Amino acid sequence: MTVTKNIRPFRCVLIANRGEIALRIIQTARQLGYRTVAIYSEADRLSPHVQAADSAVLVGGPLPRDSYLDSDAILAAARLSGADAIHPGYGFLAENADFANAVDAAGLVFIGPTGAAMQAMGNKARAKQLMMAADMPCIPGYQEADQADSAFVAAAARIDFPVMVKAAAGGGGRGMRLVHSPADLPAALASARSEAQQAFGSAELILEKAILAPRHIEIQLLADSQGHCIYLGERDCSIQRRHQKVIEEAPSTVVTPALRQRMGEAAVKAAQAIGYIGAGTMEFLLDTQGHFYFMEMNTRLQVEHAVTEAITGLDLVAWQFRIAAGEPLSLQQADVHYQGHAIEARLTAEDVYAGFLPQTGNVLFWRAPNAPPPGPLSSHQQALDVRVDHALRDGWVISPYYDSMIAKVVAHGATREEARRKLVQALEQCVLLGVPTNQRFLVECLNSAQFAAGREIHTGFVAQTMAHSLAQAPAPQERTVAYAVLARLLASQGLAELGAGRLQQQTATALELRHGQQRWQAQVQATAQGWDIALQTQTGEDAATAAARFEMRDLLWLDAGRRQFQVQCNGMVESAAAVATGLQLDLFHAGQAWHFEQTDAHKSGQASQDGGVITAPLTGRVVAVAVKEGDTVSAGQRIAVLEAMKMEHTLHAPIAGRVVELRTMAGQQAAKGALLLRIEELA
Repeated sequence: MTVTKNIRPFRCVLIANRGEIALRIIQTARQLGYRTVAIYSEADRLSPHVQAADSAVLVGGPLPRDSYLDSDAILAAARLSGADAIHPGYGFLAENADFANAVDAAGLVFIGPTGAAMQAMGNKARAKQLMMAADMPCIPGYQEADQADSAFVAAAARIDFPVMVKAAAGGGGRGMRLVHSPADLPAALASARSEAQQAFGSAELILEKAILAPRHIEIQLLADSQGHCIYLGERDCSIQRRHQKVIEEAPSTVVTPALRQRMGEAAVKAAQAIGYIGAGTMEFLLDTQGHFYFMEMNTRLQVEHAVTEAITGLDLVAWQFRIAAGEPLSLQQADVHYQGHAIEARLTAEDVYAGFLPQTGNVLFWRAPNAPPPGPLSSHQQALDVRVDHALRDGWVISPYYDSMIAKVVAHGATREEARRKLVQALEQCVLLGVPTNQRFLVECLNSAQFAAGREIHTGFVAQTMAHSLAQAPAPQERTVAYAVLARLLASQGLAELGAGRLQQQTATALELRHGQQRWQAQVQATAQGWDIALQTQTGEDAATAAARFEMRDLLWLDAGRRQFQVQCNGMVESAAAVATGLQLDLFHAGQAWHFEQTDAHKSGQASQDGGVITAPLTGRVVAVAVKEGDTVSAGQRIAVLEAMKMEHTLHAPIAGRVVELRTMAGQQAAKGALLLRIEELA
């Protein structure tokens, strides 16, 4: 049955997504006078996007397949709420041709392209075949129906290593593996298939020649239902980790006007060839000689659309609405102008120094830069040329069910350097306590000499340029520890109301704080004006450094909840934020967040751990267990695979020995820190 796309005016939009993108769409919808409906899972009952919409409908359990990927439940929610249009956002069902067709078949307006266009470009193998037929430059590779390992082995030998294994469906770096040698290919195929099946419901793979040190350049398109299509310049998305974008900018420092025109015209031609309607993105690899190669087309709004909006002054979501309602594009290509430079950084909940491992937990305190406490519509704000898209609030739980990206920070400036400085400042003002993030890593990337100069930027930038800073987690400065001592003292002694009389009654206090493997002992003496803190750093042999001394004066609380404060420390006034939970303390100071623990100063912190104990590094689902009790394993052997936040994480044996205890099995959920198995070293 042929499905005809519904293109007509509508009144009420259901957003088939969650979090910051749902809030982003709600804001533009309201500006255009549309009523909005949110959907939510059991895990998102109290999510800001639920509160921001005019109404909201529960669609299922916390797992994506039970809620945000359940097209029947979403269509039922549209019927229940009276919505006559659906915006899919990005991720989940945004590029699902069957869902787009089902929306049209239900008589609703799908704010996106036709299902046929999605189907043509949604599978990398078929999209590449279409592009090659249209004379689009493509990367040499293998994209055939035969999915046997032997077919990939033969193709890789023909293409020559290194090669890139990719999931044929979906994107976002999932199901992607770089393979340098024939011996590593079978394992990479197995791992990529499993991750692709989990993320996209399809284990189909393709193979491409790996182009080393390329730029990842994408062209933003807008196409109306009358066949008119324009391009809105390029975005450089080369700063990536684990094949996922972390910093994007527009325009690119290496794309000349002539190259922009060639890439833009090629992208427009390809979009028109498939009858594309709406906002979409053609993605290319640009080699060091200036040759570009088609990678894929994203038939949806991109996470990084904000940088294009910043330099063009166009609201891409508004244009999605207008095109879906049947309005023609009022812009000609000559009407598109670029002003200044914009850079976006993706703030993610992850442990950077544990291999960018996704993290879950409670948001104890959140404040966006240059912003008051967030209200229901503050996720898409303009303040001093800084935009923050987020769906965070105090007390919110970052769960293992969804992506680890929790906010986008975008800065716009007259020049690239101005935008870079503004973004660094904005990131250093993002206060998030309770969950580890990549905040420091983003600032280090932006401050690196290579990025600042715009040179040596390519998809391997993080691995090559940032390797040294990623080798070891940073330690806090003694000044930061002094702020942590003061915050810990305030929390433990309940000094919310500070009067000089009470301060004079305080006796000297001793306490010890730990951050990771580092420990500090502090002696605190209250004075009439504040506190004197003597701080000693403890080494692994329990020896101590000479005491550093800090005079804390003139404490001033900055918020009603008494979590942000200002104090003079050794003559300099600074602000900080802190939340104490039991003996745990989360502190934000000097642009960074830190986690401390108060310990018993009389006990050594050097208790040894069993090197054969394997615990879950994050909360997630156990996808596979490759050993059983009694098995003998070698150091580095693959023992289990966990899946969380749409990514698979392989666990390896830390020592050689025998598995003497196994406490998990495939299909189970594992909480962070839970014992999975224990290996006993052989005598």
